[in-house]
Amino acid sequence: MWVYEKKLEYPIRIKNPNPKLAKIICTQYGGPDGELGASLRYLSQRFSMPFPELKAILTDIGTEAPEMFLSGANAFFDAFATV
Repeated sequence: MWVYEKKLEYPIRIKNPNPKLAKIICTQYGGPDGELGASLRYLSQRFSMPFPELKAILTDIGTEAPEMFLSGANAFFDAFATV
C-alpha cells in the first residue's frame, strides 16, 4: 500500500517570482524542442533501425535522456533555493 503525500523534501521560499523564466523552463520540459519530445523521437526511431545494436542504443538514449535533464534541472534549482 502506498500513501501519496504532496510535500517537498525541504521548504522552498521564492523571493522574486519570475514568470518569464518559469515559462522558459516549462517549454524545455514539454515544448516541441523539449526533452520529452527528444526522448520520444529516439524511442520511435528505434523501430526503423535494421540492426539490434542500433535499436538498443536508441532505446538506452530515449530512456536516459529525461533522467539526465532532471538531474541537471535539480542542480539548477538547488542554486536558487533558499532553505
